[in-house]
Amino acid sequence: MLKRWHIFDNCGTWAGLIVICLLHSCAGEAAATGPAFELKVTHQARSLQPGEVVLITLESRGPVRRVSGTVFGRDFPFYASSNSRVWQGLIGIDLETRVGRYTINVRGRGADGTPFQVAHSLQILDKKFPTRRLTVDEQFVTPPKEVEERIHRESQRVEEIFEVVTPQRMWKGSFAVPVPGPASSSFGRRNILNGKPRSPHTGTDFSADTGIPINAPNSGKVILAADLYFSGNTVIIDHGLGLYSFFAHLSQFSVHEGDEVRARQVIGRVGATGRVTGPHLHWTVRLVGTRVDPLSLMSALSMELP
Repeated sequence: MLKRWHIFDNCGTWAGLIVICLLHSCAGEAAATGPAFELKVTHQARSLQPGEVVLITLESRGPVRRVSGTVFGRDFPFYASSNSRVWQGLIGIDLETRVGRYTINVRGRGADGTPFQVAHSLQILDKKFPTRRLTVDEQFVTPPKEVEERIHRESQRVEEIFEVVTPQRMWKGSFAVPVPGPASSSFGRRNILNGKPRSPHTGTDFSADTGIPINAPNSGKVILAADLYFSGNTVIIDHGLGLYSFFAHLSQFSVHEGDEVRARQVIGRVGATGRVTGPHLHWTVRLVGTRVDPLSLMSALSMELP
């Protein structure tokens, strides 16, 4: 049956939306009615543009469970704060997301098992990314045929890793920069290598000398520690709930596949392996498959409730 839930909203920098929740049972019959409680959905982000991470917060007047949000054709898991009445989730706006209004359908269940659904809208704005021209070794722009199979195999392995959404949240609190100093190359730049257009830059680069320690930005599990053709010595950390960190061009590893790492633990050292013009650290973040700016992730999680 259709039951109207009380929805409360706030103004200012957060945004909410009045909704009607559809209650139902798995058999298609009307669900048993429980006490109605109020729901509030808000979002926080440094901007609503391609490549950004959005922190969604669901607040209720009663305990809820099993919360997730669906938008951009993807299902983003939520996690409970220290208060069972407050759940949060990270939403990734992929680098290629088009301008427009999108609806997040937030679903969950009340303490009595009654399902609910709340619709919340996001207006995605345009973003112009700069173009970067680089000159690199021609073998990395047009690799020789004998390495094509290797490149395909490695690319497939990495994409398969990113497709897995581990149900446990392994990170806690905000993320820290992996090396000292500001970013030297921005996320989303369009690359022209040796005069040939290539895919956009899906990470953030940090200038650092060879041998500088690289710290895990937060806790997680090492899923990959291997030498890849394009990214050189590479480490991938699974932080849980579909959130991954990818570190490239290392000179050496300090972890192995399967290791559990804590925040700020040294995972390797800066280098110049793979397709590079000099020593630096490349940090990529994937969130349920979306390509997002690591600096946006840091900004979103700085707004997280305890």
